[in-house]
Amino acid sequence: MQRERVQDQYPWTWEVPLAVVCGFVAAGVGVCQLGRALANWFAGAGWLWPPPDKLVTSIPALLAGDAAAGLSGVQHPASAAAMWGWLTVVGLLTITASSLACVWAWRQWGPGRMRGMATITEAHQLLGEDRLWKVRHVVRPDLYPASRKANR
Repeated sequence: MQRERVQDQYPWTWEVPLAVVCGFVAAGVGVCQLGRALANWFAGAGWLWPPPDKLVTSIPALLAGDAAAGLSGVQHPASAAAMWGWLTVVGLLTITASSLACVWAWRQWGPGRMRGMATITEAHQLLGEDRLWKVRHVVRPDLYPASRKANR
């Protein structure tokens, strides 16, 4: 494909990998808390979210199977099996959604993206319908071959 015309002078240092690791940790905490909240909700305990100071500190007990860890006033918390099931479902959905987002971003902004190509809508806006029809054999010679006239 195409090479960059200008070299990027900014060196890749520790900031980008640290941001990726922090993003994974934050997503893991969110997945655990969301899975627990869904398990408790479907068990009849209501939608419960821990206070901010217990958001991260309740994770070890939560992973051990305690659906009421870090929550106050829980009447009937979800069972450990239900909580693990919801954690699995939410985790798989998160992995699927983030994988699709990464593939889309890679195709949109990655090194293999097509540069300098107009979309169909942009071509219609810039060239107009009549002009595109007149030059169709130039734009798509595979679909519209140029008509050849006999030179006799």
